[in-house]
Amino acid sequence: MKRDSMLYTVLFTFIICMVFVFFLALANELTKDRVAANRRFAERSAILSALGIGYSAPGEVDSLYDAQVSTLKTDAGLIYKATVDGQPRYATKVAGPGLWGTIQAILAVDQQVERIEGFRILAHNETPGLGGRIDEAWFQTQFRGEKIGPEGIAVRQGSGKGDPDPDNSQVDAVTGASRTSQAIEDIVNKELRMFKTLRDKGGLQ
Repeated sequence: MKRDSMLYTVLFTFIICMVFVFFLALANELTKDRVAANRRFAERSAILSALGIGYSAPGEVDSLYDAQVSTLKTDAGLIYKATVDGQPRYATKVAGPGLWGTIQAILAVDQQVERIEGFRILAHNETPGLGGRIDEAWFQTQFRGEKIGPEGIAVRQGSGKGDPDPDNSQVDAVTGASRTSQAIEDIVNKELRMFKTLRDKGGLQ
């Protein structure tokens, strides 16, 4: 077969593609269990943190989750429940469009849906150094204990270090990332409305 023929080119390209596909499929098969385990750890640790359940080592996450977190199936989806300091808390996985892709997080509230108990980012595709700063500790920590206003919470430009007032229903936006900050406000308030609806229907028991 001539190397400059069309048939040779097609066969060569096909073989090269098959080799790469084979090794990619093999790598996927060999690592899928670890990927699944890492994904489960990330989600469970975020749920524990949002609910205010601390742990001292990664190895404690599964046992703490199994012992303290239960799930409720509702019309709005899966709700995670735990009792912390004698009070019920509820969390759910939230998601919505950011600037460059879907933002996923865990949001937790108290039983009366009067305070946010915690907020933890799971995944995002926002710009590193700008919108990507939503996964920094200062941004997420400022949600804990924040009073939920009639319209939810507002994400507004402030010091960029976290709003210190837990009673103003407001958190600091990420400086220079107005669209990402607005996306967080929209995502959180949508789920707060869902929690209020469940509360009013007696679904948070």
